Amino acid sequence: MLNDIFTLPTPPRLLPIGVMLFNLLFFLVAIPIEAYVFNFRLKFDKKTSIFYAIATNLFSGTIGWVIFFILEPTLPPEFKSELINYVFFNNFRSPTTQATLIFTTSIIFFATFLMKFLLLQLLVFTLREDGWKKPEIVETSQRRQLRRSIPGIKLQTTNLVTTTLIANSFSYTVITIILLIRNR
Repeated sequence: MLNDIFTLPTPPRLLPIGVMLFNLLFFLVAIPIEAYVFNFRLKFDKKTSIFYAIATNLFSGTIGWVIFFILEPTLPPEFKSELINYVFFNNFRSPTTQATLIFTTSIIFFATFLMKFLLLQLLVFTLREDGWKKPEIVETSQRRQLRRSIPGIKLQTTNLVTTTLIANSFSYTVITIILLIRNR
């Protein structure tokens, strides 16, 4: 009993090196694309854009893997078999697996988009220079006058949603093209 407490866990005998390398490749593709979109659309400087792209991608990737490792034990045996077959041998045995894969990737895309948007919004508002200061409450008529006098005011949240959706779409498109090239 005492020996069980002090024994170190053994590393797995078989590592999915291919999956790990492709995840690294996806980060190396997604981060520059999303940083460029943040720079172009949100007018951040390059350093800030790269920081936000790295933070959002690594955070969403980490959360995605955590969710995967939580859900994987609950999968039915036939899905586990298909998953292992795809990860290690890059093929499917069942023809219905591709439909399930398309549905799953759609869910992953929108979940990743939502995570990236929430994190980007959190980062933008916490790292701004004036901190968490509440804006002064201005009467409705004064707000309208202020909006008319300054034509460059945009609703920041809508701009963040659109920018995050564009950045995520571009990076997922390039990753899909890479996967299609890999499978040929």
